[in-house]
Amino acid sequence: MMRNWESRLPRFFEEEEITPPVESYVKEGNLVVRADVPGLDPKDIEISVMHDTLTIKGERTREKEVKKEDYMRREVVYGAFERSLTLPDGVTADKVKASFKNGVVEVIIPLPEKIQAKKIPLEVEAEKKVAIEKK
Repeated sequence: MMRNWESRLPRFFEEEEITPPVESYVKEGNLVVRADVPGLDPKDIEISVMHDTLTIKGERTREKEVKKEDYMRREVVYGAFERSLTLPDGVTADKVKASFKNGVVEVIIPLPEKIQAKKIPLEVEAEKKVAIEKK
């Protein structure tokens, strides 16, 4: 019954692109970039820095081929992915370090000393009240 119901749904989910979620933050003078890649083997992940771009790419492969009609539900996406992030000027590729733990890739990029955060004051405009005339 479940297979019959799902067979009526559009097939656009089957061609879904893999885009691992990424977070980045500055900690102790380093830019830390973390990408969630659950279920991947570290040997299937490649990290590179070229000029001002950090690239994390890899591929999730199927362990075993299962006939389409044997699925009850399939939400796991397989295939290749690539995420690229622009790095600040002055980053030295030789000092970049990467690690993998519990399905998370963590890349630590030392920031040049000349890069410092600058706080920008937020200007708040007063709300304009519109008078509604009674007729």
